[in-house]
Amino acid sequence: MLKIFTQHRYLLWQFTKRQIEQRHRGSALGMIWSILQPLLMMAIYTVVFGLIFKGGYKGVENQSTMDYALGVFLSITIFQIVSETIGSSPASVTSQPNLVKKVVFPMEILPLANLGAALYQFSISLILVLIGVATLGEGFSRYSLLFLVTLLPLIPLILGIALLLSSLGVFLRDIQYAAGPISMVLMYASAVFYSANMIPPALWNWLKYNPLIHIIEQARAVLLWHQAPHWSGIAYSFAFGLMMSALGLFCFRKLKPAFADVI
Repeated sequence: MLKIFTQHRYLLWQFTKRQIEQRHRGSALGMIWSILQPLLMMAIYTVVFGLIFKGGYKGVENQSTMDYALGVFLSITIFQIVSETIGSSPASVTSQPNLVKKVVFPMEILPLANLGAALYQFSISLILVLIGVATLGEGFSRYSLLFLVTLLPLIPLILGIALLLSSLGVFLRDIQYAAGPISMVLMYASAVFYSANMIPPALWNWLKYNPLIHIIEQARAVLLWHQAPHWSGIAYSFAFGLMMSALGLFCFRKLKPAFADVI
């Protein structure tokens, strides 16, 4: 995989750039939607869960609606890159039949380009989160320096998901249609709108194996609540991500020779 990033970095950049441009092609506002979309999502979820359902994150003292809004914004930002990877990966190879049938074309570029486009949107949303924390929230603390550390497990996790689903999607086209419901279940199982310590013990026995719930919890803790992270959760998420990355790469390389025949 490192070979793809080094020898084909220009090709990867061009495909990623094309993916980003295609997302907003034909729209009047164009790239401005990259900023408006996450802000609109935060506003909707804050009104529904914060003002109507009176939601909040347990364990946070003197929590205001704005604190909850920033928590939702951060959580949605982290969840969205995983959801987008799940949604776009199954069709990343099948949507480019002409390229797949070229023997010399490095097919790993296709899912990685989709992933690069998702990371672009993720970076914009993170910048908006940081601006919100600095201007509307409690500001930064010494624990904020660990914020990027809490996000590190996302890299191998989404890489593994992209490779796994893009390879399986060639043979199992139903995966593309199941991506939406899977993302919906994952959102409510990842403590996006609530704290993990609000989960009943019987349910936690199952949800604790979801790496995304640990990533979101630790990111909120260090950036918004100024708390020390639980390193065990970060370590587990990173180990899970590495295993997912290895599984995705293994499946992609094993199935790649048959892509052209199936497509």
